[in-house]
Amino acid sequence: MKSIAVCSILVMGTILGPALQPGMSYADEPATAPARRWKQHSMTQPKPPIVAGQPSTAPSPVPADAVVLFGGDSLKAWVADGDALAAWTVKDGYFEVKPEAGWIETRESFGDMQLHLEWASPSPPAGTGQNRGNSGIFVMGRYEIQILDNFGADTYADGQAGAVYGEAPPLLNASLAPGAWQTFDIIFRGPRFSADGQLLDAAHVTVLHNGVAVQNNERILGPTSWLNFLAYQAHPQEAPIRLQDHGQPVRFRNIWVRRLPTRILPTAEQAQPPRALPITPEKLAAFAGSFQLGDGVGKPPVTMTPNGGGLIVRFPDRPVDMPILPVSERAFEFVNTDARIEFELDSSGRPGDATMHIGGSTRSLKRLK
Repeated sequence: MKSIAVCSILVMGTILGPALQPGMSYADEPATAPARRWKQHSMTQPKPPIVAGQPSTAPSPVPADAVVLFGGDSLKAWVADGDALAAWTVKDGYFEVKPEAGWIETRESFGDMQLHLEWASPSPPAGTGQNRGNSGIFVMGRYEIQILDNFGADTYADGQAGAVYGEAPPLLNASLAPGAWQTFDIIFRGPRFSADGQLLDAAHVTVLHNGVAVQNNERILGPTSWLNFLAYQAHPQEAPIRLQDHGQPVRFRNIWVRRLPTRILPTAEQAQPPRALPITPEKLAAFAGSFQLGDGVGKPPVTMTPNGGGLIVRFPDRPVDMPILPVSERAFEFVNTDARIEFELDSSGRPGDATMHIGGSTRSLKRLK
């Protein structure tokens, strides 16, 4: 939840964009989306069931490829609003919100990411509802995963710890007692926009709170906000991570992030099926037959039958037809798999046993009479 001063900025759209007005809809919402949605911050929305989260007794190991955002002794990776030095308090291997000092954000920007963060709410607890151990992690500066002390305390479901704030309550309440070190592990995929700024795909997030999955590839409806739903607006593919000053001395330690790479797509040539050599129906029929795969004596055979200019391979434990095409006088390549079958030819050129090559290994195919 935001302070009133910050919320006025967010709702006006200076940071997060315009609010949804009556009659507007989320640009990415599919026709199959539910027609009804809980009112934001509804106290009647069911609260998530309570489960026992796993306490963090010591900072977890940092992956070798991670960017360390806080390792225990310095806020050099963070700045305050306006690029000023981050003024939060650092001591004893953690840092703590300095109330009214303002938000802080990372110097670096991030997009798709794995983010690890450990936090502890004040002990003894003070305040009620959203004014009890409140802070928040704003991924890309816009999409908040809520930090809150709701251990044994009541508040609205979409504002509990681990919520996509104001949008998606945590599936479970894995909160620990005030003062205990808790963990968030966040897997985030940012939204995609077209060149002209249209939303192509919403942001999605998975969150583990104290080792418990509380968000499961949740579709984020738009930038998160207090008292309002906001529509997506195009923004850069990377942006800083922000931490919220909500006026309570929440503590943080062991923060690191890994940029998640995008998958490498094949070239047009790599995606093409094999180039089939012409073969007469008579020659094609000679390759067909039944085969014993490996040492599978007595098991159902692999069968190969003519199909157009190639063969259909049927494995007994794979209920699909697998087309293969001739690429030489004795070799066939799979259409959809990087694999090939090479036949042995006798002195008259007639095919007999075969060998399947796949993934750097081979499997024998003994022709059955």
